[in-house]
Amino acid sequence: MQYLVAVDGSESSTEALEHALDVGERADASLVVAYAVEPRVLVEDAEAEAPTHSEVGERIYTEDIEVAERRGQEVLDDARERAADADVDVETTLLYGDPVESIVEYADEEAIDGIIVGHRGLSGRVEIVGSVAKGLVEKATVPVTVVK
Repeated sequence: MQYLVAVDGSESSTEALEHALDVGERADASLVVAYAVEPRVLVEDAEAEAPTHSEVGERIYTEDIEVAERRGQEVLDDARERAADADVDVETTLLYGDPVESIVEYADEEAIDGIIVGHRGLSGRVEIVGSVAKGLVEKATVPVTVVK
């Protein structure tokens, strides 16, 4: 069995990783830990009032792809360290684009048996189940475990 664990650096994704490491150890399964690189849209001087329509081009920008990749690699490095501490071998990968689409596509192409994801990510929204977890449950062709 091979499971894909979707991580984004949030507490919820860390809990999903810990669950996956436990599953991997008990079931002698292999794990792929994946981070979807999707540059964030940022607001310059975010403490100030929201930009007016005419200010949008001046104050809102997309972060550099290299910054997003570095952030993703740091999250994957942490996952690799946790896996080593648990004595579980993992493979890590950076995916690109919308997290739901890129994870589903990777799972299909690599014959992944199941996806493990945290119930909420870093978006800051107040949701019972985050948009990525919900999207994976709806679109994945393999079982999805949502960890709370």
